[in-house]
Amino acid sequence: MSRRLELRISPELAGVKVDTLLKKHLGLSGTVVRRIKWLEDGILVDGVRVNTRFCPAAGRVLSVRLSDPQRNSSIIPAPGPLEIVHEDQDLIVLNKAAGVSVHPGPGHYDDTLGNFLVHYYEKTGQEADFHPVHRLDRGTTGLLVAAKHPHAQEVLKNQLHTRDFRRLYLAVCQGGPEPPAGVIDAPLGPKPGSLMEQMVRPDGKSARTTYRVLGRWGDRALVSLELDTGRTHQIRVHMAHTGHPLTGDFLYGTEDRALIQRPALHSGYLSFLHPITKEKLQFSAPLPEDMARLRAKGEIGDFHKKLW
Repeated sequence: MSRRLELRISPELAGVKVDTLLKKHLGLSGTVVRRIKWLEDGILVDGVRVNTRFCPAAGRVLSVRLSDPQRNSSIIPAPGPLEIVHEDQDLIVLNKAAGVSVHPGPGHYDDTLGNFLVHYYEKTGQEADFHPVHRLDRGTTGLLVAAKHPHAQEVLKNQLHTRDFRRLYLAVCQGGPEPPAGVIDAPLGPKPGSLMEQMVRPDGKSARTTYRVLGRWGDRALVSLELDTGRTHQIRVHMAHTGHPLTGDFLYGTEDRALIQRPALHSGYLSFLHPITKEKLQFSAPLPEDMARLRAKGEIGDFHKKLW
């Protein structure tokens, strides 16, 4: 079943070109319009194909296809676990497990969220493709949203790093930053000689992370963090820069697989405006078991329920 948007032409819109109606009244970008206008059923008025110069009369219905008639990505469908938090015709919100990459790449061609989602769409008969909006590191758990068609992806990506799109993380770090709340404002860039590592460097890209210590026990602390920017490994590098690397961070701290098998970072809260309805959607995911085990009994408790 294709995903379509419709607009009934009011007297005020009668005689306006389809191109204008699509962009100004349905919110489609020029890129999306250029893609769909070549599809056989891309742009219809009362069920008949029209071009973007057509001017429909009052009372007629303009209909535009949002979903791709065939999957354009080269992602290999592969079965795999998906924890679906929310799903509708335009997007899907997942609670990502640790150890799962988001995008296929070297060494991970058929075991990523992209592979699992494409397989899920095929299995459930959905005309959808993998259109990621943001990403999480392979070791990071928690909430992530992916669009089902290019228009939803474009709208959601335009919300990134604005107040309309919020991502809050929970981390367990060594020690705990002082003061207990503040902003880490330190530019980031690649570390010379490393293919993966990033570092704080004066010629790097602007990077800001807002943090708040939620609780301390022993030599560790639970911290909430919100990204003002989205640089690679931003939270991990910023926390290490303050002298409080994430517990288990093999790259920027000290790996200790007896404690945890990954850096202790979890995407715990996600909110954004729905790309079609503009409704505000909010989701939260509790601290995963491996991070919860790091606390002294009763010290963290149900903080995640009070955070958002």
